[in-house]
Amino acid sequence: MAVTAFASGSQACTVTTEHFLSSPNEAGTFTLHVDLNVAVAGDVFELRVYQMILTGGTQRVAYYARFEGAQPTDDKIQISVPISNELTDTNALRFSILQAAGTSRTVPWKVLKYA
Repeated sequence: MAVTAFASGSQACTVTTEHFLSSPNEAGTFTLHVDLNVAVAGDVFELRVYQMILTGGTQRVAYYARFEGAQPTDDKIQISVPISNELTDTNALRFSILQAAGTSRTVPWKVLKYA
């Protein structure tokens, strides 16, 4: 199985603002990878993957995870479940991060595509 980087970057989080990181508009299986090494006590991060089930439908949360405080040494990189999508609609699949509490942090991330 080939793996390619679909998108990547560093997101400067604004507390309580949901930041959309990537919106693949092509068929495939994707995962979101986020490095929460910068998280400290009082920080809260939420990761979401939205998916549209039918063409022209409404995108809804298909995956959600919440991470609080400093992350354990052996668990600093958080990875979503693989999400497969056959639709090519705009925003048929979307990946986001929200820092719900704490001091604004910059977080590196990437979306991988599997083929």
